[in-house]
Amino acid sequence: MDIDTLTRAPETKAGALADAAVTHDEMLRAFEAFKEANDERIAAAERKRADPLLEEKVARIGATLDAQARRIDEMALKGARPPLSREREQASAAAREHKAAFESYVRAGESAGLRELETKAMSVGSNPDGGYLVPEEIEREIGRRLTSISPIRSIAGVREMSGSVYKKPFMTTGPATGWVGETAARPQTNSPVLDELSFPAMEIYAMPAATPSLLEDSAINLDEWIAAEVEQAFAEQEGAAFVNGDGTNKPKGFLQYTKVAEASWSWTNIGFVKTGVNGGFPTAAPIDPLVDLVYALKAGYRQNGHFVMNRRTQSAIRKLKDEDGQYLWQPATQVGGRATLMTFPVVEAEDMPDIATDSYSVAFGDFRRGYIVVDRQGVRVLRDPYSAKPYVLFYTTKRVGGGVQDFDAIKLLRFAA
Repeated sequence: MDIDTLTRAPETKAGALADAAVTHDEMLRAFEAFKEANDERIAAAERKRADPLLEEKVARIGATLDAQARRIDEMALKGARPPLSREREQASAAAREHKAAFESYVRAGESAGLRELETKAMSVGSNPDGGYLVPEEIEREIGRRLTSISPIRSIAGVREMSGSVYKKPFMTTGPATGWVGETAARPQTNSPVLDELSFPAMEIYAMPAATPSLLEDSAINLDEWIAAEVEQAFAEQEGAAFVNGDGTNKPKGFLQYTKVAEASWSWTNIGFVKTGVNGGFPTAAPIDPLVDLVYALKAGYRQNGHFVMNRRTQSAIRKLKDEDGQYLWQPATQVGGRATLMTFPVVEAEDMPDIATDSYSVAFGDFRRGYIVVDRQGVRVLRDPYSAKPYVLFYTTKRVGGGVQDFDAIKLLRFAA
């Protein structure tokens, strides 16, 4: 297959599932072409006759693989979104009343119905200055969409809370145990030493805008519109915070904790292994650092491990082979699946750093046990028809926190000698 055929925009078919299957087949063909071109590039390099055209061809096919993978993810997400109308049909009378009052508020700014409902529910802080709670089905839909498109949220542990801080106790020293005979004395054991991790929920916001004519159009599903408008903004802010957030008015990212060499690892630190080369992989055995990274994780965590990296790092790793000449990176084996590296799923997080000297560009771990995302119940919307006339702004807020909850479950690869 020639390069122009591979890089041509995928044909649009009727139906997300069929379209995803077609694109997945195209990605598998593109990967075969990528392996062929990369093998030619490696052979030319070994003959010390580097061909710039081959380098460009490999890069173009690699970019095509990235684009097709993103397209498959988008179609899988679109196909997984349930219509909110189905939930409305099953809603209780109270939920339908809340829904009707909320729609009147969004379309026309009529807040009396919402104010009466939330006063009846003794909801403090729900007022014209702080906004009103969206109906439960919209909140659930926003949460579902965020889980689908926010890379770290999709693999992390998620907890919902009603307060402002989620506190989790853990044992720094476990209770003493031992073996005894059937009639032997049982000496008293030491008590476990407990400590506590705290994860405060911080406010995240988005401000979609609508025209008056859109709000007056009864055919527009406002539930879908609000969820669709805020999902990308929330996902981008969350994604950056879960990786690199400093913990000030935002979640603390796993790259912001103290990092130590795996041989010196201790609780509250994140362990790392080195590649042995500044800003790259070793030439002789490039896969060895990845093997070391995988086995730095204990077996109990490793079985649920995920690699996390950005697309540029994934592009570099895609060219690596094992001693048998097999590529370590493999495309998803089914529509909607993830690409794998050494059989472990790869999660693409654009907020991970590029490969550079001393960079921590690859993470591996059981993120469901290692990183926790805490959501405070309730998404609020404040209608603002004045600040950007003739547009109507919808100041939408939710409370989110996050941080490392198990420091032994996440390891990093440091590109350093």
